[in-house]
Order: sequence, then C-alpha cells, then structure tokens
Amino acid sequence: QVQLVESGGGWVQTGGSLRLSCAASGSIFGVNSMGWYRQAPGKERELVAGISSTSVTKYGDSVKGRFTISLDSVIHTVHLQMNSLKPEDTAVYFCNAGIWTTENDPLQDYWGQGTRVTVSS
Repeated sequence: QVQLVESGGGWVQTGGSLRLSCAASGSIFGVNSMGWYRQAPGKERELVAGISSTSVTKYGDSVKGRFTISLDSVIHTVHLQMNSLKPEDTAVYFCNAGIWTTENDPLQDYWGQGTRVTVSS
C-alpha cells in the first residue's frame, strides 16, 4: 500500500504565500512523477503543477510565475511553493503520484486526501 500525506494548507491573505508538502510512503519501488491538482467549488479538478523523477516540470497556465514545484526523490516528497496568492487560488489541493510498487507491477496513480487553501481578498 502507498499513502500520500499532505500538509501546509491554510488561510492566507491576497498576495501571501503558502508551502504545500506531500510525502509518499509505503511499498514504493519507484516514483515516476508527483504533482498537485486543485478543485474549487463547482469546478473540475485541474492541474496545478507536476514534476517528473528527472525534474521536468509543468505548470497550469494560471500559476506560472507564481508557484514553484520541487521534488526530494530520496524521501519521495514533493513541495509546492505558492507565492502571490489570489482569491481564485482558493481550492482543495490534492497530491498526485505515479508510483511503481514493485519492479513487475504497472505504474499506478495515487491521490492524497486533499488540503484546503483559502485566499481572502
């Protein structure tokens, strides 16, 4: 079994910063990628940022230049530094990871339970 444990959500005023972290643990043979998605009330889940095991990154258009994703491959932990936060960044943020649990099993997708970020105007 694999668990993703998120931390760092909370409340912040417009223009403020927050740092989210997500640690993967359990039966991990290898990590292909980790990332963050978010879902605001009444909206679909969308990509915020992702990073591969080779440190290739991708960002959603709305967060480019404000958010930075990083990966500590040794401890299977991904961080999301969020700066210049806006009210429209308010959402539940979900950690996602593509993980192999053994060398013979296919890559599987795992999700955290979500951490809430609220940005007040």
